[in-house]
Amino acid sequence: MNNEIIKPHWLEQILNSSYAGILVINKKREILYVNSRICEMYGYEKDELLKSSAEILHISKESYERFAQVAVKFALASKPIDIDYRLKRKDGTYFWTHMSGNSIKGTDETVWTAVDITPRKVLELKNIQQGKIIETIHDSIVSIGLDQKIIQWNEGAENLLGYKKEEMLGKNASSLFCEKAYDKFVRKITLIMNNKKHSWETAIRDKNGDKISIDLSLALLEDEDSKPLGAVGYIKDIRHKKEALKALRYQANHDALTKLPNRLLFHDRLEQAIEKASKAGTTMALFFLDLDHFKEINDSLGHKTGDEVLKVVADRLEENVRKKDTLARLGGDEFTIIIDDLKEGRDASKIAQKIVDVLARPIFIDENELYVSSSIGISLFPDNGNSVQDLLKYADSAMYKAKSEGRNNYQFYSSDMTELATQRVVMEAGLRAALKNEEFVVYYQPQVNALKEELIGMEALVRWEHATEGIISPAKFIPLAEATGLIVDLDRFVMKQAMKQISTWHEDGLNPGRLALNLAVKQLQQKDFIEFLKNTMLETGCKSQWIELEVTEGQIMTNPEEAIKILDKITDLGIELAVDDFGTGYSSLAYLKKLPIDKLKIDQSFIRDLPQDEEDAAITKAVIALASSLNLKIIAEGVETEEQKEFLIDNGCVYIQGYLYSKPIEAKDMELMLSNERFVLKK
Repeated sequence: MNNEIIKPHWLEQILNSSYAGILVINKKREILYVNSRICEMYGYEKDELLKSSAEILHISKESYERFAQVAVKFALASKPIDIDYRLKRKDGTYFWTHMSGNSIKGTDETVWTAVDITPRKVLELKNIQQGKIIETIHDSIVSIGLDQKIIQWNEGAENLLGYKKEEMLGKNASSLFCEKAYDKFVRKITLIMNNKKHSWETAIRDKNGDKISIDLSLALLEDEDSKPLGAVGYIKDIRHKKEALKALRYQANHDALTKLPNRLLFHDRLEQAIEKASKAGTTMALFFLDLDHFKEINDSLGHKTGDEVLKVVADRLEENVRKKDTLARLGGDEFTIIIDDLKEGRDASKIAQKIVDVLARPIFIDENELYVSSSIGISLFPDNGNSVQDLLKYADSAMYKAKSEGRNNYQFYSSDMTELATQRVVMEAGLRAALKNEEFVVYYQPQVNALKEELIGMEALVRWEHATEGIISPAKFIPLAEATGLIVDLDRFVMKQAMKQISTWHEDGLNPGRLALNLAVKQLQQKDFIEFLKNTMLETGCKSQWIELEVTEGQIMTNPEEAIKILDKITDLGIELAVDDFGTGYSSLAYLKKLPIDKLKIDQSFIRDLPQDEEDAAITKAVIALASSLNLKIIAEGVETEEQKEFLIDNGCVYIQGYLYSKPIEAKDMELMLSNERFVLKK
């Protein structure tokens, strides 16, 4: 190898091509030499730096003095110096360098090399800042390594779980979980190795051993080369949320007045009882109980007294059935009792007679001595049927038989009970004829912005204009129409008539607002319904933005997945959707968020006793708050008094419907109202 001495011009080229900046400073702090890299780093020309004071490179004179003191200290000790330091460019901006300095032997000069480490330093500072934020943040953050040992424990975790940082660092994460929850946690750790992050609900235990429901979000921790280092967990305390959901589930499954299971929970319990009796080979009895003359109490003394009577009845029934039996209130003055594990069907008669006798005793409300007897219908499994629908239908028929036998008694269902069936056949025939002869008429009830006293729309309601009996209330024929399937044709008749009418009003220059149309669950099940809807809008000239379809929560929750599919198709047409009678059935919040709905309608049963009834007031406020949180419109029906109106407005519900403004009226009267501009709409 050629061992020539390095030539001077080679040396200069070598120094200028160095990745590091090089400068030489003498004892007087004058810059004697700089290479090209130093000039690039600082933004100076070489001539500007040579013979200048090294102070030019520092943030301030004080900063340079501190740096010089450190350099002198190392020089006296005959040691090289290495230091990270923040310096200043010519343009006034700052950057970080790693400085290495050493004295040149036999001189008073020092040679320095400088490497720009700004990106690394910025990242380090960012990490330090983030670490401080994480340490002090209110939320609970815990990090674990690949060995599942805890490597980070912030103040939020200390506050939530009671453990100090020193107690938990280095401990295995298993100390926070019960066995099953920890096994799931380990599986989730494996999962995030591929998906980077994952969230789920679980439970951990605090220092006192108390169980805490949490929402745990895990994210993968990686190094600069994307190699896994562990996981960071964000812990959110959801105990309050769990309690709120528990309360909502209770409300969804129980009657607000009597606290008894409602229709939904009753159906579930009846299915279970049928399955249990079927497996065990035992007899099960279903009681359908209706109070006699209860309507007279409501009409004469008011709903408040009626509600007190219902609570007394519920208490007496609870006291006289076994704990394992299910007592439910279906609504109004109708109760059901599921009696299982009977040796023989006739054993149910003893319980039934006991209930008849108990309910026949006087009830004292305030200064009133009231009497309500009961009519009880009884169906048996497996003698009378093996389905919820059949047993309920037969118990209902037997109850009507008890009423026809003079009330205040019980009757078992038997195949010779034809009177009620005959009445239903006559009514059904009448319904079919009425549809054919178009005896049905559409009434309209205004919906109002109570804050502005402006009409926002109307609900279309059907009435039967019977040739001999006059106007028949829908309460008498709608249930039968639903039971027989005639509700599909009836709904479609109403839709066509109402959509045609709304289009006519628009053509005449009137502004009726949005038309609300009730939609039966059987309608949703029709394969041609979407096509019918499109064709009807086309035929009547009704635009999608003029109409709103109302479905009850009970209809939706019967088969929520299928309901979501059909409701999505409806909204794709530009039609808004409202949930009617909200609060009277069972609404899963998980499904409620998925539904493409625009509005909730508070049922009139919660409005009736506002603002005096505290329970109704609380439920109404809760529904309004729920609508607000889901960004849904809210409307209350059955508003009859100024006090009810003011309560609703004060609590955030300004859209109302009810007798306070108008009862349901014929189209001609509605047109008069629009023409007279009793409610002025903004165009």
